[in-house]
Amino acid sequence: MTETDVQAPKRARTGLSAMLLPELRSLAAELGIKGTSGMRKGDLIDVIRAHQHGGAPKAAAKAPGSDNPAADNPGADKPAAEKPVAEKPAANGPADKPVEAKNERPSAESSQAKAGSGEKPASEDKPAVNNEGEGNRGRNRQRNRDNSNRDNSNRDNSNRDNNNRDNSNRNQGEKNQDSGEKSGPENKNSDNKNPENKSSGNQHSGNKGQGNQNQGNQNQGGQNQGGQNRGGDDEDGEGGGRRRGRRFRERRRGRDREGGGNQGDPQVNEGDVLAPVAGILDVLDNYAFVRTSGYLAGPNDVYVSMNMVRRNNLRRGDAITGAVKVPRDGDNPNNQRQKFNPLVRLDTVNGTDVESARKRPDFTKLTPLYPNQRLRLETTPERLSTRVIDLMMPIGKGQRALIVSPPKAGKTTILQDIANAISTNNPECHLMVVLVDERPEEVTDMQRSVKGEVIASTFDRPPSDHTSVAELAIERAKRLVESGMDVVVLLDSITRLGRAYNNASPASGRILSGGVDSQALYPPKRFLGAARNIENGGSLTIIASALVETGSTGDTVIFEEFKGTGNAELKLDRKIAERRVFPAVDVNMSSTRKDELLLSPDEFAIVHKLRRLLAGLDSQAAIDLLIAQLKKTRSNVEFLMQVSKNAPGVAGD
Repeated sequence: MTETDVQAPKRARTGLSAMLLPELRSLAAELGIKGTSGMRKGDLIDVIRAHQHGGAPKAAAKAPGSDNPAADNPGADKPAAEKPVAEKPAANGPADKPVEAKNERPSAESSQAKAGSGEKPASEDKPAVNNEGEGNRGRNRQRNRDNSNRDNSNRDNSNRDNNNRDNSNRNQGEKNQDSGEKSGPENKNSDNKNPENKSSGNQHSGNKGQGNQNQGNQNQGGQNQGGQNRGGDDEDGEGGGRRRGRRFRERRRGRDREGGGNQGDPQVNEGDVLAPVAGILDVLDNYAFVRTSGYLAGPNDVYVSMNMVRRNNLRRGDAITGAVKVPRDGDNPNNQRQKFNPLVRLDTVNGTDVESARKRPDFTKLTPLYPNQRLRLETTPERLSTRVIDLMMPIGKGQRALIVSPPKAGKTTILQDIANAISTNNPECHLMVVLVDERPEEVTDMQRSVKGEVIASTFDRPPSDHTSVAELAIERAKRLVESGMDVVVLLDSITRLGRAYNNASPASGRILSGGVDSQALYPPKRFLGAARNIENGGSLTIIASALVETGSTGDTVIFEEFKGTGNAELKLDRKIAERRVFPAVDVNMSSTRKDELLLSPDEFAIVHKLRRLLAGLDSQAAIDLLIAQLKKTRSNVEFLMQVSKNAPGVAGD
């Protein structure tokens, strides 16, 4: 800001000097003046005034020489001497020109979009001001300097007015741009070709920025060829390209998320050799694998793309069959980019076609009911453990039972007897035995003695393997229940599973007694809570063992967490086991909720009287009496008939 710019607002702004350069050019075009596209504002004012007073030819002849600054061309001082001739009517100008300026006001307001590029800063006119005092031209140059200062002040004030007008009229950008384009081709050419406009736009950068925001109220300092406004046309500009590219990426990402495209699926060529593969599907956060070597991760697992999982409605625990590519002769498996071989074709899901798997129900949306179909565990007369369980804790399809046992009380033997009884008496049920943190020799014994699916993770494996095996096993059971099957899961033990989750999961900060994290108790509870009897077919029965009296406070906390979740409980007594009496069942503490739904009315009445009879004895005497009477009979039906005949008070009831 020059000194003249600071003093400029004090001068009166009237007549042609108060008009902007686009307004002066529009006025010159209306008056029929030619060759004004390259003129400065002062020269254009002189030409208009000379034309109004009959001096148009002289001003027109002078116009080409006004493009160069006065400092660059010393000959530019000669035309300056002629300016007083054109400025003599200026005394009468204020009386004559207000009418013309008023008539041109709509055109001036419509030309605001071009104002920033057509303005001349004070620094451009200073070369003509610094050469004062040369002979007889001092007075003329003084007048020129006054006119230049007045023009600069008018220009600065008009810029401020433009900014205020732009901020208040943001919604009229396109209208202003259209009206600015109507000012004629000479206006556009002069804005784009005049170097003075470019420098003016550089000085008034704030004004130019407002024009970009207001969609075309001002041009970008003469840099936009053809008068195009960068701010007003975002669709063809750089900003529009960014928005358009981002919008297309979001559309593409949405289709990929929904699994609509096949870009993530491997392609099968004509020369590829396919090999069959089968296993359990394990779906993790962003990827999935087919566990071909069991329920644990192995080196031969097959990768499944998430597109295939979403498209076919695959779920964790599905037993799928498909095909993978066989490496060609000469291919080095170590040079392959993919660590796991991808699944290229899906054949069956849980023994059915892929289309039916897409329409299956969701396990969480199935209606649970109380168990109403009994699972009879009695097999041979010599197998007393299952006979005692049938009498004291009857089990039905969909039961959630807990075997509460201290160490060395015979819980593993009871689980083996239950598994053999289910496979013998109820072959329609799918039996799954899940062993978590168990001894390897017990796993081998269970695999050889049980006719069912044994899923094990021995104690020498990390806790993360225990948790992953248990989760995948229960998900596999849910998928079978969705197909309408009856599944029985035997878990040994839920206490060790809780320990594994406590060691594997990150700490939440809420530590209970015994160092048990409160967050580690939810996954085992979710495992046990999956047991239910499904309305209109299908059931999931879970019989889990829980350790008590181990001397560990953590085990007690875990058991107390699951104590109220089960609807059947079989209690084993350490004192009975120390006397080498098996099964060491505490008959008074063992029971089943809603057992009247599993027993016939006559059987329920006899068992009720038997319980009243055994309740008068302690736990050791009760089991001794029960085992002695069971050994005298060959079946539970025969035993109950003897109880109904010999027990006091049964016949009267």
